[in-house]
Amino acid sequence: MLAAALEHLVKGIVDHPDDVNITPRNNSRQEVLEVYVHPEDLGRVIGRNGRTANALRTVINALADGKNVRVDVVKTDF
Repeated sequence: MLAAALEHLVKGIVDHPDDVNITPRNNSRQEVLEVYVHPEDLGRVIGRNGRTANALRTVINALADGKNVRVDVVKTDF
């Protein structure tokens, strides 16, 4: 559910929504959602001084209902 919500949010702000991929991983302590986007969209997802990425993290943590969730924006090379 969290991965689908994050994917919906990220697809709304990028120019290449077909290249958005959210990969959930589980650590021993928390769930990690890795965000993969087209290289041209990386700046849009991170935002100025990381504000957009922090806003995405805030929304996902609010939806997590107390679970530990980390959102990582991963640089990809196409």
